[in-house]
Amino acid sequence: MRPIWAGTDIRTNGFCFARSLRINCFSMMGSVDRRQFLKKLAVGATAGAALGLGLAYGLNRKTVSRVTILKAKSYTENLTGLVKRALQNYPAVIERARGRRVVLKPNLVEYYEARGVNTHPALVAAAIEAFRSLGAREVLVAEGPGHQRDTEMLIEQSGLDNALKAGRAAFVDLNLDSTHSVPLRENYTRLGRLFFPDTILGADLVVSMPKLKTHHWVGATLSLKNMFGTVPGVKYGWPKNVLHWCGDQSIEKSIVDINLALQPGFAIVDGIEGMEGDGPLRGETVQSGVIIMGDNLTAVDATGARVMGLNPERLSYLRVMQRHGGTLSESRIEQLGEPVGAVRCDFKVLPTFAFLKLASASHNVPQENGGKRGRVVL
Repeated sequence: MRPIWAGTDIRTNGFCFARSLRINCFSMMGSVDRRQFLKKLAVGATAGAALGLGLAYGLNRKTVSRVTILKAKSYTENLTGLVKRALQNYPAVIERARGRRVVLKPNLVEYYEARGVNTHPALVAAAIEAFRSLGAREVLVAEGPGHQRDTEMLIEQSGLDNALKAGRAAFVDLNLDSTHSVPLRENYTRLGRLFFPDTILGADLVVSMPKLKTHHWVGATLSLKNMFGTVPGVKYGWPKNVLHWCGDQSIEKSIVDINLALQPGFAIVDGIEGMEGDGPLRGETVQSGVIIMGDNLTAVDATGARVMGLNPERLSYLRVMQRHGGTLSESRIEQLGEPVGAVRCDFKVLPTFAFLKLASASHNVPQENGGKRGRVVL
């Protein structure tokens, strides 16, 4: 059995990088061997097919979802303390992580020195330390960048390598990970099945760690859209155009299918610095000064949208997730930490997404052309 890691020895530098085209994920699964993993995957698929994933996911529906907003003015603050403090609001998440494998999925796309495109490595390092201190047996960081094929270079340019070394955490390139095909029970994309990396499928807890950004195709990119990066480039190419152009409203449909298939269990949104305007790559930096966390990703994204001055009920993929256990209405979100009104920023959007703006923030729309036609209904 070949080792999973190709790259620096974790025992000497505290940083491993998996870039082999065929990665043997099962060598890192501890007590779960290959046969057990495949059995678990098959049982899950059968149960989902029998119930319908929408129903199965709906069984976990909460009357009220908790979302925590914490103020953080800069990346030099004690972010580990903030993350640990917020995690105390989610005892079920702590229990799920204790003694098990946690996979952190940051937003790592491209590197522009003048723009805060990616999840900041300081927050990733804080999450590594927080989950480990709360009893996680293993904490991995994993991403499949959709634009830059040289992931190792991107890790170094972004500074994520320093966070990995400091936290003695391994990184897995999801674009090149070994994969398994998973049936899509709702199948909004009409693709029937999607391949997902074994590192994600074998995790006990997947934590989406997006950047608070506008998006020129879907309006806003937060924890649900961030899961797009789990789709392996080795199967779908760069920038994964099969899922961008598989029919009308294809990106929105892909976002929903991916999240219903993977069901990530927690989100930590890097809103210390956000991006407005022509996001997710070419927008302008916003000093939004917040971290948003929660265990219902739809509720987290709805809260994030409100912090940005956007109406989440006009983001089509959020409305569809509401059918599957997602929480969208403010009346069903228990806001912990800071109230939305105390931290709301007026993010600029492209003119075609002016319809997303909350009434109190609708003036902040640039006049230049850009983006695509706003899409509301799946």
